[in-house]
Amino acid sequence: MPVASVDDTARATLDVTAAAVDQFASVTGDENPLHTDEEYASEGVFGGRVAHGALTAGVVSAALARLDGDVVYLSQESTFENPVFPGETVTATVQVVEDLGDDRLRVETRAETDEPVLSGSAVVLSLAHE
Repeated sequence: MPVASVDDTARATLDVTAAAVDQFASVTGDENPLHTDEEYASEGVFGGRVAHGALTAGVVSAALARLDGDVVYLSQESTFENPVFPGETVTATVQVVEDLGDDRLRVETRAETDEPVLSGSAVVLSLAHE
């Protein structure tokens, strides 16, 4: 299997449902009522339930996994730009922008619904599958 290289891109998409947000809360233990309680969240800063930022970042992880090679996620810097609400679809796009040597690549990351929701960069290993 080939490894990823500069200018390679990949995408992943997730339909964010209330059930997905509830499952993520259950798996991670993050039961913040802004994510899990519609009545409470409706009075909060976002005017309703929102998905966890880490759930959005998970779509980025899925896109990274679609790059060539066995991809190992080493680090991520992210800025969360806008909330994601149940009922929205998140599309993450990643692009390899720099070969750092030793099988390490710098990757620009972004996710969006109808507007940007996350931007940042990651460092991954892209190794040939043996």
